[in-house]
Amino acid sequence: MTISQPLATMLVNGVAADTVAVLNRGLMYGDGVFRTLRVVGGRPRYWARHYRRLVADCSRLAITPPEEALLKEELDRLIRSAPDCVVKIVVTRGEGGRGYAPPREAHPTRILLKTALPTYPPHYWETGVRLHLCRLRLAHQPRLAGIKHLNRLENVLARAEWSDPDVPEGLLLDVEGNVIEGTMTNLFMRQGARLITSDLSRCGVAGVTRECILEVAPHLGLTSEERSFGLAELFAADEVLVCNSLIGLWPVRALEGRQWQPGSLVARLSQSLESLDA
Repeated sequence: MTISQPLATMLVNGVAADTVAVLNRGLMYGDGVFRTLRVVGGRPRYWARHYRRLVADCSRLAITPPEEALLKEELDRLIRSAPDCVVKIVVTRGEGGRGYAPPREAHPTRILLKTALPTYPPHYWETGVRLHLCRLRLAHQPRLAGIKHLNRLENVLARAEWSDPDVPEGLLLDVEGNVIEGTMTNLFMRQGARLITSDLSRCGVAGVTRECILEVAPHLGLTSEERSFGLAELFAADEVLVCNSLIGLWPVRALEGRQWQPGSLVARLSQSLESLDA
């Protein structure tokens, strides 16, 4: 089926489409990376940061990234009919034959997918969310740590552990019991004037919102730290939040019987992030 360009919901290498080749290595092996952007008023938020991360992730996998001007033109074309939406950008190594060995002459595939903005209850931002402690433990793979690669089976299996609609997110630990991230978010905790997030040098995904929070924290009188910590230290935190590019920041109000009273941290950080994206 061919979709007219103004109403396109997906572009594959710049062409409106609703399929990708069966031999695409992104499908066959998860050989690729992605970014998810929130588009507001026809403007992709934090575009420069997302593109910089896309290039860095492609480089980690030795995939040639698309040129920024080309990708931005396709993005602008895709969102023309929906100025408020979500766009997922996927870059794979392209098509290849049977076997794991990358083709000698790879021709990367770029996919842009437009979807509606997700809706969540207002109290997630106002009074906080309850987290599920996932049984699945994240494996260590420093070669892939931090990258938004297409191999997300750990997240899929972890998210399948619960179905309670009042629990929108789960907390993931690694094989050593360190707190790493949510199934779809990064996590921060506040201890006094210290804002702490997990060390992602062995596993986990380094999101753009996480990057922005680390940047603005010192301007709010907070010392930012990236280091390992376990559940006991998390339970002792003054405030906890989770974040990503779509939801922004949610305060955490409960985990495994521990309850927090959301303070001013999320509001202060959110205001600073708005000015950062101005």
